Parts: sequence; C-alpha cells; structure tokens
Amino acid sequence: MLRLAILSFWHVHAYDYAREAENHPGAEVVAVWDEVPARGRAEAEERGTRFYEDLDELLSQPEIDGVIVTTPTGAHRNVIPAAAKAGKHVFTEKVIAPTLPETEEIVAAVDRAGVVLFVSLPRLYAGYTRAIKEIIDGGMLGDVTYLRVRVSHDGALRTERNPEGWLPSHFFDREEAAGGVLTDFGCHPLYLIRYFLGMPGSVSASYGHITGREVEDNAVVTLRYPSGALGVAEATFVGRYSPFEIEAHGTRGSLLFGVPDRSLRLRGERIPGGEEGWVVKEDLPLDLPSPFEQWVDHARHGTPADENVRIATDLSALVEAANRAAVESRDEKPKAAGV
Repeated sequence: MLRLAILSFWHVHAYDYAREAENHPGAEVVAVWDEVPARGRAEAEERGTRFYEDLDELLSQPEIDGVIVTTPTGAHRNVIPAAAKAGKHVFTEKVIAPTLPETEEIVAAVDRAGVVLFVSLPRLYAGYTRAIKEIIDGGMLGDVTYLRVRVSHDGALRTERNPEGWLPSHFFDREEAAGGVLTDFGCHPLYLIRYFLGMPGSVSASYGHITGREVEDNAVVTLRYPSGALGVAEATFVGRYSPFEIEAHGTRGSLLFGVPDRSLRLRGERIPGGEEGWVVKEDLPLDLPSPFEQWVDHARHGTPADENVRIATDLSALVEAANRAAVESRDEKPKAAGV
C-alpha cells in the first residue's frame, strides 16, 4: 500500500487525484499540507486524514511514501526537490516548472534522491493518441506538413452563475500560476505535438487577453520544423463550445479527430477506401492506465518513468520558448534538455 500526502489543493485537479488515490486499491491518502492552512484543514477533515501546517514536518514522517504535488506551479521548484530529498516519490501536475533550467534542477534532485517522479500528461496515454502516432509513424499520411491540436474550455468567462469564471482566481495570478492559459492548459497540445513530430527548430507565439486578466486567456503557438512542417498548438479559457481537435495533413493523406465527434477520420491514397472519401477508423487502441495509476505502479516497483520525464522536460522547454516568444514578439528556439 502506497501511503500518500496531498501537497496543496491549489490546483483544480487536486480533487481528481485525491479521488483517484482514494479509489485505488494500492494507495491511500494519509496526510494533507496546504500553503493556505484553512483550505488544507478543511480538505484533511473531509477525508479523515491528518493536516500538517509545516511541510518539513510532513515530509519527515516515515509512514508517508509519496506525495501528490498540486501546489501553485511557481512553488514546484522548492516543493518537489524537498519531497524527493525526504525520500518521497512524487506525482506532480504539469508543468514540472515553467523554464528548462528550473525543470532540469528539479529532475536532477529527484535523480539524486532515487525516487520516482511522474508528471500528469493524461492525453499522452489516450487510445486516440496512440492510434495517431502509429498512423504518422507508419507513413500513412506521407510526410507530415501540418499538425494542429486545440484544447478549449470557458473557465475564464464571466457569467451570471460564475461572475469571475469557474476557474479559481489564482489561476490568473502570474506569480502563482507561472503563466496563463499556455502554461497550464496549453501543455496538452504542446506535448502531443512534441510526441507526434518531435522537438521543433523554432517557436513563435501570440497571446490574447479576452477577459482582461493579468495573464493570457487565449493562445496560439506555432512550432516550425526543419522539414518545413508546422505544428500549431491552440489553447483557450474562453471557448464555451469549441471542441478538442487534432488534425494532421501530409503529402499522401490527412486525419481528423474530435470534429464533429470523437471519431478518428482518415483520407488518403494509402488508406483503404480513403481515396473516395473520409474513412472512420473503428479499432482505436484502449487508453493506457491514467498517469496516477502508472505512477503508483512505478513507485511500488521502484522503476523510473524515463519517457514521461523526458517528454515533460521537453514540454518545459517549449513552454519557456513560447512565453518568451510571445513577450518578445519573435521566434524563439527551444533549447534541448541537457544543453
């Protein structure tokens, strides 16, 4: 049994991970810490667990095996290394950190401690993602020339029911959130494009402030590849009805996922029936276990999650490049990990 502590309920997904831990037969939540003590006490009481006001005291408890880090993103640089040094396995909300140097510092601290780090990149393990990867790598589209991924929700929109939007106000605090919609929600299209096409040669970005917050609530990032291919990552907190979409086009074919439903549609000369019209791929692979489930398995067996950490590290490089490019209004070359 993996005995876990939840470190903060700052992030909206903290409640999802707490629920996963409570329902997982190999894990249990035994402690809570929060940088907002009143919030932490309430959540600990709700779960019948102990609340620690002092993080170091919690991390010193030998009965705690691992931690779920859902603190402000800006706090990851301090919290994750401290947990690792205390011998705790770490499951963390994305991003590890908003810059590559910070991320590499965190990963190095985890490596020195010999604990398991796993980052929540849920769409990486979806069946549709695996299917699209196989299609691209198998050459069914020919040489990919354009790939776009869009994520959208309306968490920043002010409504009668939610006068400030349904996202917590701290999601728009530049220091706590370490960025806006791109740093949080835009991670999904960025790590998917990186998974499908690899790291780009350069990045440019345009950000919008529809609701007038301190950080952007609308973002488009363009990833340019030496082959001439373009990747486009779109993320918004102001899209009430916009669906999740993936589209890829190549010299021999195209694919669409998410419009008008969650079917994967293909067209092209290398696809049976694809020259006459769009073909729906029926046999999508099953989703892999959730990031939390994978972390528990790795932690219980002491096996590193190298690919997850490698993609998460590249994600930080892309986020850093996009944020800098948006501010400086020029292309920014993302540095490769270790450079």
